[in-house]
Amino acid sequence: MRNEPEAEAERVLVLSTHGAPERRRLRGRRGRELTEAEPEPVPTARATVIRAEPFGSEDEGRAWLQGLRGDGEAREAETADALRRINTAIRAQRAAAGDPYLREVSLDHALILRLGYGAGDDLAHGRFTEAWEPARERTKVKRSMEAPEQRFAALLGAREQAGVAEDLVLRARLDLDAGHLREAALQARVALEALLAESGAEMADAPRAELESDREAVADAAASALRGPLSGQAAEAVGRAVGLMESAVRRLRLGA
Repeated sequence: MRNEPEAEAERVLVLSTHGAPERRRLRGRRGRELTEAEPEPVPTARATVIRAEPFGSEDEGRAWLQGLRGDGEAREAETADALRRINTAIRAQRAAAGDPYLREVSLDHALILRLGYGAGDDLAHGRFTEAWEPARERTKVKRSMEAPEQRFAALLGAREQAGVAEDLVLRARLDLDAGHLREAALQARVALEALLAESGAEMADAPRAELESDREAVADAAASALRGPLSGQAAEAVGRAVGLMESAVRRLRLGA
């Protein structure tokens, strides 16, 4: 994986699937009658992100791993970088295959996270000189009055309807967090207009005024995104607008 066509490779990405049934056993298999739906074994995908530039020595690799074990911020940065590159690959595959159902993943989707070092061929096959599995941290639940489980049931039961803007804001946040600023700017532009149109009189004057004040900056950022990479100022405007829209959507859900 590289950022520019002529640049040096920064990472090597190895993708493999484990536990998948052999295709020859699936071909021509007839349907079968049953009275109980037994759980079926499912394949597991493994993504290994390897630095293209090797460590100078095994001691250097060991020191790197020990540093990550003792430094939560460094560990988070290393993990976030790997996750970003995996999602870059997913986006590339989505475009290459023309498959809109290939979606990005988050760390919460991972069954296991491993950090380690070793020889390149060994790492490609899941073997390490030394590795460590960090304990899974409990996701901190942000307590609020939203009650997502109740709203989920209400949406499925058609007692409520999710607004178009809600999904657009989520997509803008996904692009923003993944570093895809041009896409985020275009999503934010449409999301802002949809939110202002859908909310009507339900939105209080103060949050509406904040969003209205960002309208021009977001429109300019979207126009810039059509021409090329965004400037730092334009990216900040998009980030601010997405944050405000998220707050506005939460308030609308609560009827506040």
